[in-house]
Amino acid sequence: MTDNIVWHEHKIDKTKRSELKSQKPAVIWFTGLSGSGKSTVANLLEQKLVANGQHTYLLDGDNVRHGLCGDLGFSDKDRVENIRRISEVAKLFVDSGCLVLTAFISPFKADRDFCRNLLEDNEFIEVL
Repeated sequence: MTDNIVWHEHKIDKTKRSELKSQKPAVIWFTGLSGSGKSTVANLLEQKLVANGQHTYLLDGDNVRHGLCGDLGFSDKDRVENIRRISEVAKLFVDSGCLVLTAFISPFKADRDFCRNLLEDNEFIEVL
């Protein structure tokens, strides 16, 4: 990273955004084998949350690979980078005050822990 990139503090923060949405933001991370129903369950949960007035976003592994991670393959190195990128995006959505649902194979615990460690306590819920 270069020295001329700085983090800009903004007047509106996660706390204010969460208050406006009347919810506590978090990542709900669905993981499991291909075809295990992660996306289906995440989609159903998102529908229920939205029906209850919650602000959500669902990041699905296949959908993300069409854009943000379209340049990655399926080697261990690429899988790690895929989850790193998703974790950073999820963190941004949490900062916006949203409930973020993710559906990724994410076989490496260390990668899921990477996302967990980007967030505050009780903002990462892992669903195996």
